[in-house]
Amino acid sequence: MSALTVDHEPGHGWDDLVRIWKETDAPEGYKVEIIEGIVTVSPPPSWDHNFTAGRLQRRLYTVLPEEWEIVQTLGTSVPSRRGLYIPDLLVVAEEDKPAPGELFPAGRAKLAVEITSRGNANHDRIAKAHGYAQAGVPLYLLLDPWHSGRPTATLYGEPQGGTYRVLESVEYGDKLTLPAPFDLTLDTATFPVS
Repeated sequence: MSALTVDHEPGHGWDDLVRIWKETDAPEGYKVEIIEGIVTVSPPPSWDHNFTAGRLQRRLYTVLPEEWEIVQTLGTSVPSRRGLYIPDLLVVAEEDKPAPGELFPAGRAKLAVEITSRGNANHDRIAKAHGYAQAGVPLYLLLDPWHSGRPTATLYGEPQGGTYRVLESVEYGDKLTLPAPFDLTLDTATFPVS
């Protein structure tokens, strides 16, 4: 199933979009995000999607400093791109915890991870890649089992001017290395292909 958009007037300011986002009544498990100024609702992720997130999360925990954490389903704001994303995984430092009621600014993340779903893969490939880059997230890992029939894992880094440089891109089955501070080689053969 594809992401649906929430009916609202175009041209809303950031505060109005966040209010609409908070007031959107979606079924439990659905993900409500703001992408390019449009409130979207996506169905719960599949088994393979969640399995991939869990597998990656276990690997990341083996290399993270004690004061860093991996969070899921955290509203992550990129107001300059009129975006409020809910990444599949986000690596953050405990000291960067937002104040109560504050949205988490994407620029505080150490790593953002998105795993594409069939119906909304382009959000992760294009809009979110630009959003995370503009926010200054140092590393963005895109796991894309729906990429042109050839599942791929792509690591983006060195954000500048709202754009990332591709640091490494491999087809599932090959290994991909996350640089320092992670220094972790991922075997993408362990990720299921949808």
